[in-house]
Amino acid sequence: MQKFTGSIEEILSNLKIERLNEVQEASLEANHLHSDILLLADTGSGKTLAFLLPILQRMDPANPNTQVLIIVPSRELAIQIELVFKTMGTGFKVTSCYGGHLRETEENNLKQAPALLIGTPGRLADHIRRGNILTDSIETLVLDEFDKSLELGFLEEMSFILGTLRSLKKRILTSATETVEIPDFIGLVDPARLNFLSGVRSPALTVQIVVSDKKDKFDTLFQLICFLGNRSAIVFCNHREAVERTSNLLKEKGIVNVFYHGALEQPERDVALCKFRNGSSNILVTTDLASRGLDIPNIRYIIHYHLPLTEEAFIHRNGRTARVEASGTALLILSPEEKLPAYINPDTEQMKIPETNELPQKPKWTTLFVAAGKKNKVNKIDIVGFLSNKAELKKEDIGLIEVKDFFSFVAVRKSKIGQTLQLIKNEKIKNKKVKIDVAK
Repeated sequence: MQKFTGSIEEILSNLKIERLNEVQEASLEANHLHSDILLLADTGSGKTLAFLLPILQRMDPANPNTQVLIIVPSRELAIQIELVFKTMGTGFKVTSCYGGHLRETEENNLKQAPALLIGTPGRLADHIRRGNILTDSIETLVLDEFDKSLELGFLEEMSFILGTLRSLKKRILTSATETVEIPDFIGLVDPARLNFLSGVRSPALTVQIVVSDKKDKFDTLFQLICFLGNRSAIVFCNHREAVERTSNLLKEKGIVNVFYHGALEQPERDVALCKFRNGSSNILVTTDLASRGLDIPNIRYIIHYHLPLTEEAFIHRNGRTARVEASGTALLILSPEEKLPAYINPDTEQMKIPETNELPQKPKWTTLFVAAGKKNKVNKIDIVGFLSNKAELKKEDIGLIEVKDFFSFVAVRKSKIGQTLQLIKNEKIKNKKVKIDVAK
């Protein structure tokens, strides 16, 4: 069997990472010595690369079959891992399968077996039952954030999937908590246990309390966002209804924001996250669904509008900020009747907010929806060229571009949107008329 021979230095260069961290180096070493690995590490510690590098070193470029399966609890985590693997520039085909994605699109992607397959338990089990995925050749299994998969009730699907993996030689399990019992059907045999859980919050993370003088904390939230200005912030609520109510109230007050929760259709989730990532909105109001698996850089503030229900939820919410080298602040809003949870230091500093009705600056970007994507043979370079030539936009007027299967999102400087839409209304991308409008 041949092995992948690309250099780690080249991969790190593609990822724009200078060197491996302690978790990644330990994982590489342990995976050389052991078949089964249990990797426990804090959120934001680089776990994705810590398992992708060792599995890559086992992959055979001459093997036309699926060699590696990564099971994840959420579509967002699947998308994130796929993006990291593609950026690594390995030459291996990768495909992800998850709910909210057209099954027909996935079936087409699976006709030529991917070397690396990523997916959520329900969708993977469905494809296996339909014969779209052949599992006989899979030798390496990764269960990323396996504790969350079990918590979300995927036990039956995971048991079925693992029962079809007859050629497994290696298992890697990752988690940001160590309190979960590992079911027997996973088949771990004397795993090497790498425990990098710190038990303490990142030194780059500051935790502060904001006291509300009313039971309804909305006015305090509004004052807090005005005080923080236009820095990026995620506002966590405990229920979907509260997410939408809070988002609507903020909009009524003039605060640009987007909301995100599990009842949204996939296109609605995509546009909300894209607007937050590209700066068209600096505020994301969400449930705990956004506490895992989302790779959104440079989040400055985590606002616990509703107190997290568990310490684990608190840790995962805060893990969205102070990632890698960045710093961040977690703010807990307490009403007069609420007590600080026992897992938070009672001496935690209180933040004083001056009363102000001065709204944060409006975002400088607006998101355009382009009704063409990868399956239409449209890429980022095509979109930049189109907007530069036809809309007469300069490089600095075009922000983050995200290309999906059948559509794309582009951040364009807000002051240029009217001119852009006017200039491109009768123009074509790659000789094809494509609908382009402000993303709803």
